[in-house]
Amino acid sequence: MSSAAQLSARERIASLLDDNSFVEVGALVTKRNTDFNLHQKESPADGVITGYGLIDGNPVYVYSQDSSSLGGSIGEMHAKKIIQIYDLALKVGAPVIGLIDSTGLRLQEATDALNSFGEIYLKQTLASGIIPQITAIFGNAGGGLAVMSSLSDFSFMEKKSSHLFVNSPNSLLGNNKDKLDTSKADFQAKIGMVDYVGDTEQDVLNKIRDLICILPSSNEDDASYDECTDDLNRVLTNIASELNDTKKALIDISDNHYFFEVKSEYAKEMVTGFIRLDGMTVGAIANRTEVTDESGKVIERFDGTLTTDGCNKASRFVNFCDAFNIPVLTLTNVNGYKTTVEEEKTIAVASSKLTYAFANATIPKVNVIIGKAYGSAYITMNSKHIGADMVFALPSSSIGMMDADLAAQIMYDGEASNVIKEKAAEYAQLQSSAEAAAKRGYVDSIIEPDTVRKHLIYSFEMLFTKRDNRPAKKHGTI
Repeated sequence: MSSAAQLSARERIASLLDDNSFVEVGALVTKRNTDFNLHQKESPADGVITGYGLIDGNPVYVYSQDSSSLGGSIGEMHAKKIIQIYDLALKVGAPVIGLIDSTGLRLQEATDALNSFGEIYLKQTLASGIIPQITAIFGNAGGGLAVMSSLSDFSFMEKKSSHLFVNSPNSLLGNNKDKLDTSKADFQAKIGMVDYVGDTEQDVLNKIRDLICILPSSNEDDASYDECTDDLNRVLTNIASELNDTKKALIDISDNHYFFEVKSEYAKEMVTGFIRLDGMTVGAIANRTEVTDESGKVIERFDGTLTTDGCNKASRFVNFCDAFNIPVLTLTNVNGYKTTVEEEKTIAVASSKLTYAFANATIPKVNVIIGKAYGSAYITMNSKHIGADMVFALPSSSIGMMDADLAAQIMYDGEASNVIKEKAAEYAQLQSSAEAAAKRGYVDSIIEPDTVRKHLIYSFEMLFTKRDNRPAKKHGTI
């Protein structure tokens, strides 16, 4: 089958699932409403195909909207089919995958259609944190469908034909589609609404298969493992040159250089994704100061600060990992918060969410300080102060309140430059070095860069049976 052509709703399911594994549920369900000439229109499967099947042997439940049947619009029975799939998935503990291609609410069904949207939202909310929810957009996902996508854990879009929007571009004050198409995949990826954009529909479906294979099936499943064929003690000979572009460092650390990145186009100064260590799925979060191409040429540079977007990106990722018992690794290199007027409006709230996410998570948490670790921004980045189980630091790392030169200038204001220089060197040795932090117990071990992989593997193996009892509460408020 050509991946260049747009697939039908059934072809999408067939391409997504293992061969001959799909079992349809509710094939004969159709609309009950006959108002406004609906009785004259055929609606096979009421515009959505639902059922279950396998991805690489893993059970999944799937619904695929059929735009050729009433535009794939959501009405009463259409929604009931999706809700039934959620009910079955929750009973057995399996992911739900939604393939979206719909004109939205079915106008002829009015309040029944509104009720249908609400019932789907409720079911998605109840399923959140219990089973993984994935949506992929192949056509239109407007209005309430954008909410369905955002209630999922991961969202995918096909680059050319898909559209995701709450309000259409032409309805936005001062905008039109030709000026800025806010519904396109590229735009949505850059603002963090979408985790992955595929060039073709088949590319998106293959990426979903890849994701399913590394995630647990539910919050009670601990089977997100694969056989490790990589050397557990592999020396990372190139990692010293990869510490600025930490995406490359994570790829190097992972088993067989595997890395599944999420939201790659959003807040590029913060890398998030999944790696494998000794076959175990690990969520990875890393500060990044450079983006480089395959030849090592620098494409983009960042100043090493925490941003609002970076915090929001990381905090949601940590929450997902915590919900599904996926251990978390951080590579920390941060020198403070972004200092702009716009950031000042939002950074306190965003950083508090990231601080809360790390502190609240009860999963195994390991931090490697690979560069600077300054001020409260460092505390936010999975420090031992907020509950990291193991903290490693590279010998060249710097940990403290701020840069030693700046600290000396503040403490010895008015002194001669040679005095300030001398005191800066003293401050760097006594207060800002990795050794100083280790002496106080804030760093567990100072390790060489080429040994990072084996230290991480041993740490996560040691933490595998971690238990963390917390005070009883309904939920936090951050």
